[in-house]
Amino acid sequence: VIHSFVPSPPFSDSFFPLPSHQPFTMLSKVLRRSVSASRGCVARVVMQTRGKHGLALPNLVRASSKSISAAATSPTSAFTTQRPEDVGVVAIDSYFPRYYCDQTELEQHDGVGAGKYTIGLGQQEIAFVDDTEDVYSLSLSAVSQFMEKNGLSYNDIGRLEVASETILDHSKSIKTYLMQLFEESGNADVEGIDSLNACYAGTNALFNSVAWCESSAWDGRYALVVSVDIAEYAAGPARPTGGAGAVVYLVGPKAPLVMEPARGSYMSHVYDFYKPNLTSPYPVVDGKFSNICYVQALDQCYQRFTQKWAVAQNAIGDGSEPSDFAVSDADYAVFHAPYNGLVKKSYARLRYNDFLRFPEDDKYADLRDQFGDVSLEDSYTNKPLEKALVAAMKDDYEAKVAPTTYLPRRIGNTYTASMYAGLLSLFCTQPAEELADKRVLCFSYGSGLASSMFTMRFRGDAEARDQITRVRDTARLQERLDNRIKKSPEEYNRALDSRATKYASDGAFQPSGSVDDLFSGAYHLVAKEADGKRTYQKRQ
Repeated sequence: VIHSFVPSPPFSDSFFPLPSHQPFTMLSKVLRRSVSASRGCVARVVMQTRGKHGLALPNLVRASSKSISAAATSPTSAFTTQRPEDVGVVAIDSYFPRYYCDQTELEQHDGVGAGKYTIGLGQQEIAFVDDTEDVYSLSLSAVSQFMEKNGLSYNDIGRLEVASETILDHSKSIKTYLMQLFEESGNADVEGIDSLNACYAGTNALFNSVAWCESSAWDGRYALVVSVDIAEYAAGPARPTGGAGAVVYLVGPKAPLVMEPARGSYMSHVYDFYKPNLTSPYPVVDGKFSNICYVQALDQCYQRFTQKWAVAQNAIGDGSEPSDFAVSDADYAVFHAPYNGLVKKSYARLRYNDFLRFPEDDKYADLRDQFGDVSLEDSYTNKPLEKALVAAMKDDYEAKVAPTTYLPRRIGNTYTASMYAGLLSLFCTQPAEELADKRVLCFSYGSGLASSMFTMRFRGDAEARDQITRVRDTARLQERLDNRIKKSPEEYNRALDSRATKYASDGAFQPSGSVDDLFSGAYHLVAKEADGKRTYQKRQ
């Protein structure tokens, strides 16, 4: 694994393969022991990562029209003090079920006013699954298709984080089901595990993955994050806010979308949405209170974020004058999207936050004159204020937020994947040239509650533009959405009711749904045994 320690002349580029089933085992221990024994010398650490065609792939990340480079860095730089640059989202894609229900038809079926779901909630369609798919099959489909479309080997993954609140087992993680995909490669050295807290867990998994890539423990491989959920509600007013799907994002250096350092978080103990019934997939929801919690968390995160932004600007020390962050400084904004109406109101709310920070600024004269005497507490339920903010931010919303809502409006709420479905929408709806050097403000919220606000920045170089274009070309969002099967509201309701019955059962069952309706290459449940074991197959 390691050449003898010798003075520093250049070494050859020969590679010494490790056993394929243990590509990184013992490397750290050997390196640390050797380094501690020698000073002023250079170690040549070499390692062979075998791709699916048996090729050694130690190259740096580079853009490609066909695939992503198979190694995040040369293994010679792994476990050194040299830190990777531009860590962020290297690639991103989604998997969603083939079944959907039209929200206009659901309005008519439920006997509500026209536009209640399509205009009030701001949703077009709702994705759902029958008993042939579950959270494990969605994860398997998402990861297997992501890896194949991007030309990656499972040996290229050193960390796998899964985020979900859709729980079918109170002990065994979703990540362990995904390790079936890694078996052929022999790669079992994969850090990370599941994260859980309502819709926030996907962001927690992203933060963990970025921290790993930037840490001394990083071994040169990519981190893979899977956010996956099935949002189901009991019959009633919350059911139209459901959805289903997964978003997979690859984290590593030389990313086209780079994490920036400043972020603000707000955590609290509330009962706005929770799932205390362990025999039901349905949550207990206080919808009005949950909306208030969301907006309060938005306020708190924005205040903390802007404070840390100023600190980060001062820390740069490049001679430029530090500036306060305002919502106008974000080129785009993406939000956790339980439904799009809340996203629209929340973006507008940021203008009110800027007014509270700079009340004497003339640009906020309208708010000062009309709502200057409204207390912060009263502002959360003040409808005239809300309408005024939405109207004032209408043009900005269309330019900066609407491009991020494409997929969430088409598949519905996907809980942990929701904000990242918005991020993928941005990749797929905007030309790469338009995204170059643009900053994205991100707000992640999970009931209970946990929330964070942070920014990411698109690189502007040609390599990054190629990477952005590749995301759009491999995702093929519109093509796949148009290839779905529309189901009636009656069929939608029957599917959810049937799934709830089977969820509560401890007995064995075999799915009754049609495997032929699934997308090609999707995984599906074959059977659940009496002892709870589940088996899956890939539809050819």
